[in-house]
Amino acid sequence: MAPSVKEVKKRVAAHESVSDEALVHLKSYKYSSVDKSYISRYILKHYWNGCVELLPMWMAPNLVTLVGFFFIVGNVALLEFYAPDLVGPGPHWIYISFGAGVWLYSTMDNIDGKQARRTGTSSPLGELFDHGIDSLNCTLASLLEAAAMMFGPSKTGAFTALIPCLPMFFSTWETYHTHTLYLGYFNGPTEGLIIATGMMIASGIYGPEIWQKPITQALPFLSSQIGEKTTIRDLWIPIILSTFLIAHLPACVYNVWLARKAKGLPLAPLFLEWTPMVIFTGSCVAWLGSPHSYLLKENHLALFCFTMSLVFGRMTTKIILAHLTHQPFPYWTIMLAPLMGGAFFANLPVLGYPALSHERELLYLRGYFVFAVVVYFTWAYTVINSICDYLGINCLTIPHGRSRAVSATANGEMKLPKEGLGNSIDKHD
Repeated sequence: MAPSVKEVKKRVAAHESVSDEALVHLKSYKYSSVDKSYISRYILKHYWNGCVELLPMWMAPNLVTLVGFFFIVGNVALLEFYAPDLVGPGPHWIYISFGAGVWLYSTMDNIDGKQARRTGTSSPLGELFDHGIDSLNCTLASLLEAAAMMFGPSKTGAFTALIPCLPMFFSTWETYHTHTLYLGYFNGPTEGLIIATGMMIASGIYGPEIWQKPITQALPFLSSQIGEKTTIRDLWIPIILSTFLIAHLPACVYNVWLARKAKGLPLAPLFLEWTPMVIFTGSCVAWLGSPHSYLLKENHLALFCFTMSLVFGRMTTKIILAHLTHQPFPYWTIMLAPLMGGAFFANLPVLGYPALSHERELLYLRGYFVFAVVVYFTWAYTVINSICDYLGINCLTIPHGRSRAVSATANGEMKLPKEGLGNSIDKHD
């Protein structure tokens, strides 16, 4: 039987806030992850264990996450000052700063959970906060990559900045159904960020023009396979897209299928849960790809990406919240409505109406950005406060006397508790 209008409204209301019935599940939540990356398990693990020892015991794990995100925000500010057209070229040091910022963000992102167990302050809020920041960062860090490769406000630049949203969404969807975060032998949070960091630093050392030079200048033996004039920029979209379609998406679907099979449930109905991502992706393509849109022509890609960062952040964070509180999958967020509107207005001539002027399109985008800021942070503040009040914790501080030191083994290594109330996420333990 189809749900009544009253039931639908109740579900929507539940997705926009956190009910008492939902909060009760937080106390029984336990974090689960599988990480198969050899680099993280055998190399970076020791680096992260050393880094967490440098943090003061009064530093809350969510504050660690936030500090890491500020490295990205600071570099985005530098980008807007030195290379607002995403072409530049800016001074060489700025690209090295981009790489350092991404690396420091990754470091903080991987030691916040260790800090939570080190201080005895693990909680489900940590996973929500961590993945929420990751969702915001998907577009912002990739915007730095687009600038480091001199893609500019082009369709390739837009692809580079927005494509990470796809794997992030499907990993979140996978975690919602399997209750486990899976990271493969080669994954974005580890190997992907290492490659991105290396490319940004290479832009700083050799100049961002390096990606426009034929690959055969450095690797002449490849001339017969790829041609003498082929550049990294030429192969960029096929490589990234094929990696997602061949490696990432099938693995997500397979893991969800296994989880559903174990419960005797069908997989097919879950494909409807891809609706918000289809709307998000389709609207972005329809808006930016429209020949009647001025956003790329007049260099407004950065503002568009800032807005999409918040929209996508809201989408995925709602899924994470639903996962933590055992709520129905959220098919919709009001923040998608203006995106659909932008795609519609950008294609008015297709329907026989006059095109929107560049002034009105820019005004619409600016209004959308303000709307996204207000809606996102109001909702985030409400949800975080609800969880903190229910669990009796603070988000960014550790109450005096609450922190506890971790016992040491005979050889001085950390001994981390296996479980807390959930986690302040640690992907690699």
